[in-house]
Amino acid sequence: MSKDIQVTKEGFDALKAELEELKGPVRNNIAEAIREAKSHGDLRENAAYHEAKLNQTRLEKRISDLERAVQYAKVVERPADAGNGAYIGSTVKLLDLEFDDEFEVTLVGAYEADPNKSQISIDSPLGLALNGREAGEEIDVVAPAGKQKYRILGVAAP
Repeated sequence: MSKDIQVTKEGFDALKAELEELKGPVRNNIAEAIREAKSHGDLRENAAYHEAKLNQTRLEKRISDLERAVQYAKVVERPADAGNGAYIGSTVKLLDLEFDDEFEVTLVGAYEADPNKSQISIDSPLGLALNGREAGEEIDVVAPAGKQKYRILGVAAP
């Protein structure tokens, strides 16, 4: 089983930038919060101290996760022979055939997916259905919410 984490070039850069931020200023701010809370005395009943320590634990977990992601990240680029097909990094304009609603999604690696920003994992049901498809094609997506039909209105390469 491969440990590679597929990401776009932009996603890889964002991972590295977040890791730098967390290891520098954010870690320093939490350390300062712990020092400040310790100065208030009895640690057994010091809510600020316990909160700062909890934040430190969360931060170190996130740093560990990011370090692993950067270590195993594989920057995936659009294949040279991709033609007009949708691949990682592509922005795809879709028409929901049931609700007659248009929307756009960008195909990204699973680690950088963020549905709130319309960044959809290439490993998600929608991402898998779009992979390699071109404008004008209709796709069926079997998702937890049921079967959905879309028409691809356009594919923009990165």
